[in-house]
Amino acid sequence: MLAMSRPLRIGNASGFYGDRFSAVREMLEGGPLDVLTGDYLAELTMLILGRSRMKDPGGGYASTFLRQMEESLGLAAERGVKIVTNAGGLNPRGLAERLRELAGRVGVDVRIAHVEGDDLLPRAGELGLADPRYGDPLTANAYLGAWGIAECLRVGADVVVTGRVTDASLVAGPAAAHFGWARDDWDALAGATVAGHVLECGAQATGGNYAFFEEIYNVKPLGFPLAEVYPDGSSVITKHPGTGGAVTVETVTAQLLYEIGAPAYPGPDVTSHFDTVELAPDGPDRVRISGVRGSPPPATTKVCLNHLGGHRNEMTFVLTGLGIEAKAALARAQLEAAFGDAPPARVEWTLIGGTAPDPATQGEATSLLRCAVLDPDPEKVGRRFSGAVVELALAGYPGFTMTSPPGKGGPYGVYKPAFVPNGEVEHVAVLPDGARVAIPAAGTHGKQPPPAQGGDPTSSVQPPGQGAEVEPRSVDNPARPLAGETGKTVRVPLGRVAGARSGDKGGDANIGVWARTDAQWRWLEPFLTAERLNELLPETREHTVRRYVLPNLRAVNFVVEGLLQEGVSASTRFDPQGKALGEWLRSRLADVPESVLGPKGPAAETIQNPEGVR
Repeated sequence: MLAMSRPLRIGNASGFYGDRFSAVREMLEGGPLDVLTGDYLAELTMLILGRSRMKDPGGGYASTFLRQMEESLGLAAERGVKIVTNAGGLNPRGLAERLRELAGRVGVDVRIAHVEGDDLLPRAGELGLADPRYGDPLTANAYLGAWGIAECLRVGADVVVTGRVTDASLVAGPAAAHFGWARDDWDALAGATVAGHVLECGAQATGGNYAFFEEIYNVKPLGFPLAEVYPDGSSVITKHPGTGGAVTVETVTAQLLYEIGAPAYPGPDVTSHFDTVELAPDGPDRVRISGVRGSPPPATTKVCLNHLGGHRNEMTFVLTGLGIEAKAALARAQLEAAFGDAPPARVEWTLIGGTAPDPATQGEATSLLRCAVLDPDPEKVGRRFSGAVVELALAGYPGFTMTSPPGKGGPYGVYKPAFVPNGEVEHVAVLPDGARVAIPAAGTHGKQPPPAQGGDPTSSVQPPGQGAEVEPRSVDNPARPLAGETGKTVRVPLGRVAGARSGDKGGDANIGVWARTDAQWRWLEPFLTAERLNELLPETREHTVRRYVLPNLRAVNFVVEGLLQEGVSASTRFDPQGKALGEWLRSRLADVPESVLGPKGPAAETIQNPEGVR
């Protein structure tokens, strides 16, 4: 791919393993593209693929992608669209070989390359990646960057398969190859990384999981997003004409706040400073991203570790009518008595929902009591546990019933991150002709990163401006003094003036909250402190809460450390990935100045819908 001045159109057709199967064909048929990406990996996906590889050493990749290519590889070749995907999972070489077989079988002449070196499992002991509780990991994969992808595309690959790369690398790699960026073009790389972060979760950028969904949803399936990336790394986020959903400043803001921590967002290629991101409308379903600053990446590479942690199970009691709390207490006491002197290693109870006064339906009269258990011994949490629950059926509270029959449960994994020096990761581009090209580690090519601030070799270098991390439970150190709105207040749900998007980063949860107008931001920023979050979401009180200010987005981001325990597979929380924390926060009541409330319904931005479809 030669460097050009025109924008590079990069689309996305998958945000996770299990996303809409038809999206690949829809994106190829829906309009012009230069590159189509697909993100199939998450921390939990690596665990799933690891267990799959135990049964079939030749597997370990996202088999869905192979079926999608059987349907669409010829179409991509016909239209000259490059395919870049991390569907290789734990076995990018194996998926590349299957793709070559597929291409031969369907008669499509394409050059296929892959990227490897992320799998550190054979060196887990040498690198100190074993866990004292769980032993050697099941998977150990470093987050590679964009330059292996760029090398494959530079020599003419039509399809590039990777294993565990950062999600944004699927966009940054093609952009770097297309425009001929250098390893130290920090601002351009950061801009492409931000665009990649917007695209990586598919339809979340076009209205999916959006706080103000009533303003956007229509009768068509949500379109998947694409980015027009420019030579300086700026971009326009859009979607194919005629597809469902919408691309607005707020849908893009929501995705930018998803699963991030400090504004200085470290990656293997660049540290992208999210507090420098500037968003502006650029026409119907078009949002321009500009102003992104970048600085050198950290001296270490993040590694995703998954261990087999033990076994888990859960059962849910249905509680109906009067005395819900007393019924829950009886069920809990009876089951804990049945455990005897050897209860499971972890038992967590959650009472879900409340009953309406004078309920007109049985649903309105019902609450749920969930019991989740974890233990190294599969027998202790298997049918011995679920059977003990069912044995209470004729000896428990009135109206006893369950949501499921007894089951044996299953194994769970424990996620933890680790960090290794960049030079320990052997990042390799395997070209279409089989040649292997070693990709230099960050800091060994081009300009050397300056010393990190504070003497910490793993910390990121801050550019001039905002972005300093705020200490836990502090008064937040706002990015600039704001004059809070005053006057008469009204007690309303926080969601009247703020959107939110939440998610998981391993065992931590993040909650990004944005205001819809400048006036609302002047009130929200000093109001929504870490201490206030503890008041509104009491379940965060026992955890360290970090707050970060992103004034360009009119947003604050909270990281709640350890709320999700040891990752989604091991979490006993009812919402193990923290996806609904933001909506819980928006439902809490707050005293909001009348002057900033605005009308109910669409407030900050008019959603363009030229086709008149709702």
